[in-house]
Amino acid sequence: MGIIRSSFSFMFGTVCGVYIAQNYNVPNIKRLFDTGIFMARHIEESYRKPKKKDDD
Repeated sequence: MGIIRSSFSFMFGTVCGVYIAQNYNVPNIKRLFDTGIFMARHIEESYRKPKKKDDD
């Protein structure tokens, strides 16, 4: 009885997640994350200070 009680919330969350994913337009989290990383890199490169040239 203990394993059913302890895994009830996990099973309930899984079932709800599958239902929501099938019936609603859920965005692709990996694609959103990759887009965010790309934008952050672009902003960093565009606002980065230029490297100083060493006068030897």
